[in-house]
Amino acid sequence: MPDIYDKIMELAKRRGFVWPTSECYGSVAGFIDYGPLGAMMKRKVENVWRDFYVIREGYFEIECPTIGEESIYIASGHVKGFADKMVQCPSCNEYHRADHVAEANGVSNAETKPIEELTEILRDLPCPSCGEKFAGSEVYHFNLMFQTNIGPGSQRTGYMRPETAQGIFTDFNRLLRFYRDKLPFGAVQIGKSYRNEISPRQGMIRLREFTQAEAEIFVHPDKKDHPQFSRYADMKVPLRGIEQQENDQEAAITGMADAVKEGIVANEYVAYYIALTYDFLISCGAKPDKVRFRQHLPDERAHYATDCWDAEVFSERFGWVETVGIADRTDYDLRAHASQSNETFTVFIPYETPKKVMQKRVKADMGRLGPLFRGKAKAVSEALAEAVPDGDGAKVVIDGEEYFVPKDMYELVEEEVEIRGEYVMPHVIEPSYGIDRVIYSVLEHAYEEEDVDGEVRRVLHFPPKIAPVQVAVLPLMTRDGLDEIAKDIEKELLDEGILAQYDDNGAIGRRYRRQDEVGTPFAVTVDYDTKEDGTVTLRDRDSMKQARVPAKEVPAILYSLIKGRIKFESLCE
Repeated sequence: MPDIYDKIMELAKRRGFVWPTSECYGSVAGFIDYGPLGAMMKRKVENVWRDFYVIREGYFEIECPTIGEESIYIASGHVKGFADKMVQCPSCNEYHRADHVAEANGVSNAETKPIEELTEILRDLPCPSCGEKFAGSEVYHFNLMFQTNIGPGSQRTGYMRPETAQGIFTDFNRLLRFYRDKLPFGAVQIGKSYRNEISPRQGMIRLREFTQAEAEIFVHPDKKDHPQFSRYADMKVPLRGIEQQENDQEAAITGMADAVKEGIVANEYVAYYIALTYDFLISCGAKPDKVRFRQHLPDERAHYATDCWDAEVFSERFGWVETVGIADRTDYDLRAHASQSNETFTVFIPYETPKKVMQKRVKADMGRLGPLFRGKAKAVSEALAEAVPDGDGAKVVIDGEEYFVPKDMYELVEEEVEIRGEYVMPHVIEPSYGIDRVIYSVLEHAYEEEDVDGEVRRVLHFPPKIAPVQVAVLPLMTRDGLDEIAKDIEKELLDEGILAQYDDNGAIGRRYRRQDEVGTPFAVTVDYDTKEDGTVTLRDRDSMKQARVPAKEVPAILYSLIKGRIKFESLCE
């Protein structure tokens, strides 16, 4: 019998949520098309994310190119280190993720093992494609970025971005000025990223082109108390920390304030975005008992990260799937781009009260510098002020050229100076969301089958805010003016920004089932009583309950239902 994944993907294809891309040419693994309903649902999930991060958190959205020049990814480390361990079967020539093959055969933490060890492990393991052993095949690193050329010829190398974050980092100084040179501040970006996955066989879970929604929040390195932490301090979230993993225990339900106090989570910023992510996933329709947060173990966490957690959502087919990553990345990214670009990526933090300190500085003797350095004497003098002299003199660099200044051409003086503040390089808190994985998780968690009057009723229990169609407008018959009344109601709903769909095809019961299957939360039925008393039947998808309401009040009632301001049960009283 087909499992839930097969049922969902069959429904998704048939009803226009997700299709294989370029299907007429055989399609290509790792790419998907969003159909009419899928594209609409995707936009709504993205807008829920914007409600959380742009509207509520106040982080403005930017949009950067999906192709970046090579220097960006040299700085980020992707050119050198963004690779998976790959192996080719010597029998069928299929390529596979070496660590995935090992883990499928009971090898734990295969991703962290060196390639030499993985080569030995795979020697006696069967190929997932043909069943023959990998003996004789070497595991090697395969860079996952798509490479391209910018402009004619191959003079300038570019890459399809593997994540959206780097555009925010390279725009740091512009963003700093936009936010009036004050910490903390953040920026977000939603868009396509690209990774040349070795063997994507997990549908929407592992794609070569996918949508990311990332926030980069820049904070003072010594001030990681979130200003709005009280919003989530008492929220209880399932955390599977290092201790639970080492003892093979399930996630423990933990309050965010307690998690920070007990040192389970590094700081309030990380805890805040763990809780916000939990809030977001549940708002989109993920089931609370199928969401947990797993802390990265020391041997898998990036060396520069203070703390890192993955939001994992349970799938019947794939198990616990990483869907969101929340990390304190320290100043690694800004420091890397500062080094590669020779730009300054710091923020000036003024003191409340200026400090007066005694400082030594090098004071040049211009009478001696002039004859020796001529036109460069002024530049040498300015460079000397920042130089560190040794016993015989000081070395300075002017326009990339090094000069030696003898010690008899300057003197060391001590003077009192006023320090008004300091320059700091911010730390970065990064919540990174895989939108396609969120959508698949919601599809699976929303799907339900039940027997109604001897027939299978398939339902997608989408929250109204992400349902592709929010209300179906159904005339009982297409005569006697019922269809015109229904079309007028549809127009009124559309004018109010409520996505309504008119449907007069088939028996009313079959139309209800069709709308249930695509997740439409409400239906309005126009019947002969509507002509008599001006009321319509309003139907709730989840309970299948019905209520008679005045037709003129339908837009206001549906708006309140979609926003969650009223419950459907209140209409049945």
